[in-house]
Amino acid sequence: MKIASWNVNSIRARQDRLIAWLGKARPDIICLQETKAVDDAFPLAAIRASGYEALFWGQKAYNGVAILGRGPVRALARGFNDGEDDLGARFLLAEACGVLVASVYVPNGREVGTEHYAAKLAWLGRLRRFLDREVEGTIPLALCGDWNITPDDRDVWDPEGHRDSIHCHPEERAALEHLMAYGLVDTLRLYDQSPGLYSWWDYRELGFVKDRGMRLDLVLASKPLAVRCTAAGIDREERKGKGASDHTPVWAEFA
Repeated sequence: MKIASWNVNSIRARQDRLIAWLGKARPDIICLQETKAVDDAFPLAAIRASGYEALFWGQKAYNGVAILGRGPVRALARGFNDGEDDLGARFLLAEACGVLVASVYVPNGREVGTEHYAAKLAWLGRLRRFLDREVEGTIPLALCGDWNITPDDRDVWDPEGHRDSIHCHPEERAALEHLMAYGLVDTLRLYDQSPGLYSWWDYRELGFVKDRGMRLDLVLASKPLAVRCTAAGIDREERKGKGASDHTPVWAEFA
C-alpha cells in the first residue's frame, strides 16, 4: 500500500498535473491540501475517471483538504468537533484501504509572536487532544499533510538564518514533537537521515533552482502502521516545470 501527500496549491490550477501524477505514481491513498475550491467546484468526475474515490472539504480561495483512495473512502471526522473554530477547512479523517488516514493542513502562523502564531500552536494541541480522545493508539493511522513546520535543522536550507523564524522556531518543533509523542513516526526518517531533503521551495528568488527549501510535508504513521513501512520518499521531480505547486508529493509504502 502506498500513501502519499501533496499540497497542490489549488486543485483547479493543478488538476492536470495531479491526474498525470496519479497515473504515474499510482498511490493507493493520497491526501491533498490547499485545494482552494468550494465543494461544488471539486473535480470529482475527473478524479473518479482516474480510478479514485474522493472525500473533500473545501472553501473558496483558501485552505481545503481532500483524501483520494483507490476504493471506498469512509468519512470519520471533518474538523476536531471540539466546539472551537477550525480555522478553515484543515482536517479530514477517513477510513480507506483498511487504515485510518487524515489529511492535515496546519495553519502557517505567519510570524512568531503574532496571534496567528499562537493559533497555530493551539491548533496543534487540539489535534493531539483529538487523537487522544477519538483514535485508539493500536489502530493503524497515517497523518499526512503540510505541517508548516520543519522537524529539525536537517529540514531547512539555512538553519542558522531561520533559527527563530516561522516554520523553524523551537516552540513549533516542540508542538510537533508533543503531537508525535502520541505514537507517531516520521516515515521518511526510517530510511534516510540525510539533510537537504525538502518538499517545499519558495516561488520567489529562484528558490527551487537554488535548492533553498524546507521539508514541511510529512507522512506520519502510528507505530502499528510504521512497523509495516517498507519505503518512503519525496518526489522532487514534480516540483519542476511550468505550473508546478510550490510543494511536491511525499509518500510512504507499507506491506
